[in-house]
Amino acid sequence: MPAAGTDEVSLGVLRARTRGLCAEFPDAYWRETDRDRRYPQEFVDTLTAAGLLSVLIPAEYGGAGLGVTEASVVMEEINRSGGHSAACHAQMYTMGALLRHGSDALKEAYLPRIAQGELRLQAFSITESAAGSDTTAIATTATRDGDDFVITGHKNWTSRIQESDLALVLARTSERGADRTRGLTLFLVDLRRVRAEQPETLEVVPVRTMFNYATNQVAYRGVRVPADHVVGQVDAGFRYVIDGWNAERILLAAEAIGDGYWFVDRAVAYANQREVFGRPIGANQGVQFPLADAYMRVRAADLMRYEAARLFDAGRPCGAEANMAKHLASEASWAAANTALDTHGGNGFVDEYDVERKFRETRMYQVAPVNNNMVKAFVATKVLGLPRSY
Repeated sequence: MPAAGTDEVSLGVLRARTRGLCAEFPDAYWRETDRDRRYPQEFVDTLTAAGLLSVLIPAEYGGAGLGVTEASVVMEEINRSGGHSAACHAQMYTMGALLRHGSDALKEAYLPRIAQGELRLQAFSITESAAGSDTTAIATTATRDGDDFVITGHKNWTSRIQESDLALVLARTSERGADRTRGLTLFLVDLRRVRAEQPETLEVVPVRTMFNYATNQVAYRGVRVPADHVVGQVDAGFRYVIDGWNAERILLAAEAIGDGYWFVDRAVAYANQREVFGRPIGANQGVQFPLADAYMRVRAADLMRYEAARLFDAGRPCGAEANMAKHLASEASWAAANTALDTHGGNGFVDEYDVERKFRETRMYQVAPVNNNMVKAFVATKVLGLPRSY
């Protein structure tokens, strides 16, 4: 059920358009990129040229001027087609911080070129190994030096930085005080300039993961960033990142929902055509019931996704709904993944059926961008009013 006020016909057109483009990249394509851990550049270029990665950019900057509801449909359809949206989802959720808090000069300088596909904003450099989920404890610093800030520190899980022209980087600009959310500043870093003028200040070390994610450890060794590339106000960046987090959780919930539908669709098709003991295995309730349960869980999570997106697009608080959507969707997709694997039996472990690949990919959503236990703690304290546990 789309968000209230959303044109269901237009949403259906967007869904069909995305699905049609995704059909140009069959299972074999994703199997090959996963095997080689290769960035699916052709796929990303196709969606960029079609304007699907700039749907959140306002029309005056050359984008579609749509909302998170529509963006989430694009992400859902990528995964529902059997693809992997991790290659391009950051360009969606990073827009929240830039659109809501970036200066007019920054938006005018970069948004039209992002919308046209000339520039790529796919890197969100926040997490550090020591801080983990406690973002307010990050140690990367940015010190003022004339007209620049100088960024020094180390990040992990900075994905797609080698495929990006721009990155959003969070760094500490003042000491951590009583208000732990103060003292952090968000920067829009022009990676093209860094690579051309100060390559020695940026070290990127690729990290191989259990699925194709193009993620890296990054060392910033005195990267100079113009002061006018601060997003919003100095020391207030944590609040801007939260804006991006809510969009990120909604979009990744949609990705997990796309996975969930893919698992159910594939398992149902297999159960209908696979015959054992003289009849389709789908005739057995031991196969039917887990599939029916998986489908209902995905549908229920889908409703929470749309509720969170509706609130976000209306400019209303949606932290609880965004977190709950991500949690419910990730649990539903994982249950559907296990059901699909059980349905396929031994064939589920064979790469040509693609279940094992999607199985590995969908497991991430329970851990990132936030661990599901952290979501439970958020709901317990922020929604139910229980004492803080951390």
